[in-house]
Amino acid sequence: MQTVDHVKWLATAVQLVGYDATKTGITLWNIYLFFAGILLWFAVGVMWKDQAIMVVHIGAFISLIGGYLSTA
Repeated sequence: MQTVDHVKWLATAVQLVGYDATKTGITLWNIYLFFAGILLWFAVGVMWKDQAIMVVHIGAFISLIGGYLSTA
């Protein structure tokens, strides 16, 4: 497997754990996990030179920051 494949699967696992943390009410950790997943998926977009993946994860990052700041 290539490096990008490892990063892709790690990002997927982190995102799934973040969803589970949200489901079980483990707040703050779910946000950290989503930030990590977004960062890792953005890195995959960079490695693939896939602008669509990069843009959607920049949007997700901005949305997550906005939601986080509105609750702080």
